[in-house]
Amino acid sequence: MSLKLLLLLNFGLAAYLTGLIWTVQLVHYPGFAYVAPEKFAAFHQHHTRTMSWVVLAPMVLELGLAGWLTWQGWGTLGAVVWWSLALVVGIWLVTFLISVPFHNRLAQMGYNYITIDGLVRTNWLRTVAWTLRTLVLGALLWQKL
Repeated sequence: MSLKLLLLLNFGLAAYLTGLIWTVQLVHYPGFAYVAPEKFAAFHQHHTRTMSWVVLAPMVLELGLAGWLTWQGWGTLGAVVWWSLALVVGIWLVTFLISVPFHNRLAQMGYNYITIDGLVRTNWLRTVAWTLRTLVLGALLWQKL
């Protein structure tokens, strides 16, 4: 696979996940607070099940493509590919060390405004990281195309 195509695939996937995380950050997660407490458990279970289809495979693919881009492009593209990979690894760490535990609390406790607020606030870490990755890859793509 050519380096330009690999860069384009990385950018496209990062842009998709960035759009998704901004929607989650500004619309979906804050909307949790408006679900009636007696309906929250079913809502959250539905959210968890359906969101996995939308985000899990793209995240796995992004991790693989980011690693491939770093391996193939570090000599040509420079240290920026390492920063791009570091952002992906950071997103994974925040997802599984912060976001997933918040979701687990909501699954166990049901509606809890403090937990919802914590999820919204800490999700900014992923939102900023994906946005930065998209901007970095976009600038790199602009230079190479």
